[in-house]
Amino acid sequence: MDVDLDLQSDFKILEHFDAVLASKVSKTNTLEKHPVGAYFQNIPVDKMTGFSAIPFKEAEEVGYLKIDFLHLSLLDVFETTEQVRKLSELDPNWDMLNDKKIVRRLFHISNHFRLINRIKPRNIEELADCLALRIPSKKHLIESYIINKESTRPELYRKLEIFSYKKSHAIAYATNVVLHMHLLNYGIKKNVVK
Repeated sequence: MDVDLDLQSDFKILEHFDAVLASKVSKTNTLEKHPVGAYFQNIPVDKMTGFSAIPFKEAEEVGYLKIDFLHLSLLDVFETTEQVRKLSELDPNWDMLNDKKIVRRLFHISNHFRLINRIKPRNIEELADCLALRIPSKKHLIESYIINKESTRPELYRKLEIFSYKKSHAIAYATNVVLHMHLLNYGIKKNVVK
């Protein structure tokens, strides 16, 4: 299990927390830094690298909890979490998703206009479902979803051996897409969200 936190792009974990950076095994079979993960538990540290001595996949198997600090430039325009909260509470102009040029600018769905145009999401949950449906292992559910969202939704988030979305991740990503829609709609630039 891991936890994902979305943060501004300049956030540096070790400037704010006493943590051990997660590691992974590289293509050359050496230990290297995980791109965004950290541990707050007493995990063994590799003396050479200073990273976790246990690569993240194995660390999870033995019970360590990795927290991923995801850097989103989308959040760079905000100065406080209250600003994000206020904008998140507003319903976006869902009709923006009918415009291919706009969808191309939205992260996570930029290459999926055809899917978005077929589903026509009108709320966060439906947008999250679109994120799940774009995964190759779930694309076969599109027709079924169009016919009956409610009965198909559980299958969208059923864990597979190959990559699939957790519903909580899909909702979080969809919320970020909605924030991005607001920023595009209002033409908001860095540090003008009050």
